[in-house]
Amino acid sequence: MKRIASILATTVAMASPALAQLDLEKDELTFGFIKLTDMAPLAVAYEQGYFLDEGLFVTLEAQANWKVLLDGVIDGQLDGAHMLAGQPLAATIGFGTEAHIITPFSMDLNGNGITVSNEIWEEMKPNIPLMEDGRPQHPISAAALKPVVEKYTAEGKPFNMGMVFPVSTHNYELRYWLAAGGLEPGYYSPENITGQIGADVLLSVTPPPQMPATLEAGTIYGYCVGEPWNQQAVFKGIGVPVITDYELWKNNPEKVFGITKEFSEMYPNTTKAVVKALIRAAIWLDENDNANRPAAVEILSRPEYVGADYDVIAASMTGTFEYEKGDKRDVPDFNVFFRYNATYPFYSDAIWYLTQMRRWGQIAEAKSDEWYFETAKSVYRPDIYLEAAKLVVEEGYADAADFPWDSDGFKAATPAADIIDGIPYDGKAPNAYLESLPIGLKGEQIVVGTEVQG
Repeated sequence: MKRIASILATTVAMASPALAQLDLEKDELTFGFIKLTDMAPLAVAYEQGYFLDEGLFVTLEAQANWKVLLDGVIDGQLDGAHMLAGQPLAATIGFGTEAHIITPFSMDLNGNGITVSNEIWEEMKPNIPLMEDGRPQHPISAAALKPVVEKYTAEGKPFNMGMVFPVSTHNYELRYWLAAGGLEPGYYSPENITGQIGADVLLSVTPPPQMPATLEAGTIYGYCVGEPWNQQAVFKGIGVPVITDYELWKNNPEKVFGITKEFSEMYPNTTKAVVKALIRAAIWLDENDNANRPAAVEILSRPEYVGADYDVIAASMTGTFEYEKGDKRDVPDFNVFFRYNATYPFYSDAIWYLTQMRRWGQIAEAKSDEWYFETAKSVYRPDIYLEAAKLVVEEGYADAADFPWDSDGFKAATPAADIIDGIPYDGKAPNAYLESLPIGLKGEQIVVGTEVQG
């Protein structure tokens, strides 16, 4: 737990002529997070004094898992949290715990990977093309895993993989990768929420920090998780990351900052002040070609934040990514916190998550395009974001050109070349997008028992 208690720093912040401090309805706040590198905006806003600049006294508390974190926000023990993007959406539509959660701030782009055990990697390698220097050619398709899964199935051995939560980006990214390679990742139904109906690969929940140990124990053969838990497998010599989510879907949205709708309405100025501090933190993380990343890695390596070795966190956060031991490649955008409007909560990002919920049966029945639009707008709040951004610009901490003031909330369609299966994504046409995916529910299809019908 981290607690701000510097009277001197508060006095300096409040006296700063650059700040037009908001009239705060609440100034003592507790935010939750999971020990992942993409919680960085919260840690930086704390350590750099950006929360203090806004007159906010913030406590940051690591949470045991994503469910505990969500429950803490809903019951008011936490004022807000670093969240899986799917959590506010799932809660708002009543999948799992029901509560109206919103996000006025997107925390990052990219940042995840899919890792397999050394044994599985050796079985995959014959199916992977090589570059001239003999190293594997990336991105690696799940088509290289398919013969391995088929062999295990023929031998009567279930093929188990881990992801961090049923509505996590990691669940959807792992499913996307498997399906793009011709493997069935399984379906959900209202009666069976395992997500393993009709699955070739059985996916189950493992908390992020436990992924490497679970892999090493042989309980799972691979996993999808955020950093530093893919690089940890490399450093420990127990696994090989086969693909990053940047390769899966270039500049895909990742975590969000979540609060209850009630909190945003009771404390509107406090909400804006929090978003202001987080925007400044995101700018700091990306400015001058990531010049501050080594300092950010030092912060994150502390036990109260991520608590992994400096070198493990730096392996992905400073512009490179290591696959097999010694196979380190440049991936400058593996972690993006501000570039490409990373902090803006786009409706189209929300809609992608909703399409994946529908694709795999978490949304059991067909929904109209309008339903997707309305649901996205009830959760993702660019209006709050832009109010905060305007103040950040007025105070001289950012350039007006850094923000999409005239956006309708939808990104331009992601082109086929930027997605692993070559299928473009347009948030303005969710049902057409679902129809374009060869594996997954579409149209009026539903899951009944162990079968897809309709």
